[in-house]
Amino acid sequence: MSAYRDGDKTVVLVPASFSRAEEQRWVGRMLERLDAREGRRRPGDDDALQARARELAERYLDGRALPESVRWVDNQQARWGSCTPDNGSIRLSRRLSGMPGWVVDYVLVHELVHLVIPHHGAEFWDMVRRYPKAERARGYLEGVSAAPRLDAGGSGEVEEEDDVLGD
Repeated sequence: MSAYRDGDKTVVLVPASFSRAEEQRWVGRMLERLDAREGRRRPGDDDALQARARELAERYLDGRALPESVRWVDNQQARWGSCTPDNGSIRLSRRLSGMPGWVVDYVLVHELVHLVIPHHGAEFWDMVRRYPKAERARGYLEGVSAAPRLDAGGSGEVEEEDDVLGD
């Protein structure tokens, strides 16, 4: 069971085997948890986001990629994050709000590595994989990206439009 925000919508995933009463009880519980989690990690707190990015850079990248600025943005609908290596700035999509911290950390690590390596070659991915939950987070983001297509009757196959997912 999980819950996350997708733009203006809240998505709560529960097993199909749940009764209507179980589903309502768990949806309520998951929404409370999501609200509590978002209260701890408010997307408007760019200072906390920058501090987290610096901590991740020290821990997983030997301090090689220390950003000048890290902030949440509202204008990224096709990407989870982006960066500008020339000025050391990183931007994360507010769509990540409410997702597990390890997913946000993965996107931060991905963008931090871009401050050092601008392309998606083998060296880049080797560096990204220093973050222990990189593959798990990529899978999570692929699932989030596929969910709307499944709801609309599509195949759910994820195109590699987002460089956080692509090889």
